[in-house]
Amino acid sequence: MFYCILGAMVASLLGLLFLQSSRGKKKSGASSMEIQTLNFVKENSGNEKCYSEIDGSNDIIIVGAGVAGSALAYTLGKDGRRVHVIERDLTEPDRIVGELLQPGGYLKLMELGIEDCVSQIDAQQVYGYALYKDGKSTKLSYPLEGFHSDVAGRSFHNGRFIQRMREKAASLSNVKLEQGTVTSLIEEKGTIKGVQYKNTTGQVITAYAPLTIVCDGCFSNLRRSLCKPKVDIPSCFVGLILENCELPYKNHGHVILADPSPILFYPISSTEIRCLVDVPGQRVPSISNGEMNHYLKTVIAPQIPPELHSAFMSAIEKGNIRTMTNRSMPATPQPTPGALLLGDAFNMRHPLTGGGMTVALSDIVVLRDLLRPLRNLNDSHSLCKYLESFYTLRKPVASTINTLAGALYKVFCASSDPSRKEMRQACFDYLSLGGVFTNGPIALLSGLNPHPLGLVIHFFAVAIYGVGRLLLPFPSPKRMLIGARLISGASGIIFPIIKAEGIREMFLPGSMPTYYKAPPVS
Repeated sequence: MFYCILGAMVASLLGLLFLQSSRGKKKSGASSMEIQTLNFVKENSGNEKCYSEIDGSNDIIIVGAGVAGSALAYTLGKDGRRVHVIERDLTEPDRIVGELLQPGGYLKLMELGIEDCVSQIDAQQVYGYALYKDGKSTKLSYPLEGFHSDVAGRSFHNGRFIQRMREKAASLSNVKLEQGTVTSLIEEKGTIKGVQYKNTTGQVITAYAPLTIVCDGCFSNLRRSLCKPKVDIPSCFVGLILENCELPYKNHGHVILADPSPILFYPISSTEIRCLVDVPGQRVPSISNGEMNHYLKTVIAPQIPPELHSAFMSAIEKGNIRTMTNRSMPATPQPTPGALLLGDAFNMRHPLTGGGMTVALSDIVVLRDLLRPLRNLNDSHSLCKYLESFYTLRKPVASTINTLAGALYKVFCASSDPSRKEMRQACFDYLSLGGVFTNGPIALLSGLNPHPLGLVIHFFAVAIYGVGRLLLPFPSPKRMLIGARLISGASGIIFPIIKAEGIREMFLPGSMPTYYKAPPVS
C-alpha cells in the first residue's frame, strides 16, 4: 500500500507533462591475433623455506588483477605509490561477461590514461542498442553529440582486455604483479596490516602494507571480513558465440524482450558475436544430458531474429555452451582501518545493462582523487575515517547504474500479470518515441549522464505512459484497475532497490557528514 501511495504521488507530478509531450512525438587487430600469456611470475631463486615474510616496503597491496585491480594498480603506480598486486591466476581469463564497456566507462578509461588497453584486441565500437519485441524493433543510439569522436562503447573478449590492463600495470617499475593465492587478511587489534598468501611454489608468505585493497571479484572469499554481503542470484546467463554472421544493426548491442527473459547479442571481435540467454532463477537446464540443447532449440531459437537464427543453431550444434550465475549485491561498507573493498567484491548488479566495469572504473577515479593529497598512508585509523567519504562520493554514479540494472531486468522479464505486461510494452514504446524519451534513459544506461533523479523521473514516466495507453481514449473499470496495479508494481520494483542503495546517499549525498573530509595531516 505504501508503494502504491508513494508511486501515485510521484506519478501525479509527472503524468501530465509526459503524456502531453509524448502525444506530440509518437509518430584493429586481425581476428587470428593471439594474446600471449604474460610472464609476470618471478621464480623463487632456491629458497627452501615454507614460510616467508615481506616487510612493509609497499604502500598498497591489491588483491586481484581483474579489471578493477589492474586499472587501480596502474593508476596508483602512476601516482608514485609502491604497489604489490597478488592475483590467483595470471593466465588469460575466459569469461562470458565483462565484455561490454559502456561509453561512460570508456570516458573513465580516458581519465585514467588507459584507453589504449582496448586497442590491439580486436575490440568493436558500440554506438547503441537495438530493442526487439514481438517481431518489432527500434534503434536506440547513444547520445554522443558533444563528445570526442573516439567516445563510444567497446565490446571485446574479456580476457584480452584484462591482459592488456595487466601488461600496462606491470610496465611501471614500482608495481609488482605476482601470481599467488591470498588465503587471509592479517589483522592486529582491528586493523588490517597486510595479507597471507601462497605463491606458485606453495610457499606461504606474509606481506605487509599500510593499505590493502581487495578486488578479488564476484567470488571473493575475503569480502566477509570487510562487509556484510547480501548476495542475490536473480538469474543465470547461458553464453554462446555466433560466428560469421552480421547483426541486423551494425555496431549495436541487441536486446530481445523474449519469454521468459531477455536475450542479448553484441560483437566481441570482427568475426564473433556473443549471445547471452538469460534464464531466471538459480538453475539452468543441464548441458551434459542434452536438456540445454533442447531448451535453446525449442524455447529460445523461435524468438531469435531471422538474420541470426542460422548462426544461433550452428552455435548450439558446435556445443561450446557456457553458463554463469548473475549476482546482485548492494554496497554494504564496513569501514575497516587498513583495508578497502572495490569492484565486484564490493558491489554487483545484474549484468543486463553492462554497467559493472563503468562502476568499477568510476570508483577508481574517486579513490585516486582522494588518495592523491596524502603523503603517506601509515595512520590507518585517520585514513579509514578520511576514506569514508569514498562510499558517499561514489554513490550518484554507482547507485544510478545499479538501480537501472535491477529495475530494467524486472521490467524486461515476461510475466502473466497484465499490469507487468503493460509496463513491459510501455517501456518498449516509450523508448521508441525518440528525443528526450530515448536519449534520457540511454544516457543513464550508458553512464554518460548518471543522475539518480533523472532515473526516477524516466522510470515513472514509463509507468504513466503505460497508464495513459490504458485509459485513452476511453477508460474502463478493468483498465483503471490494471493502471493502478501498474503504478503499484512499478513502485514495488524501484523503491526497494533505492532503499538498498540508500535514499539519502543516492539523492542528497552532499548532506552526508562523510561527503567531504579533509585529508589527514601527515
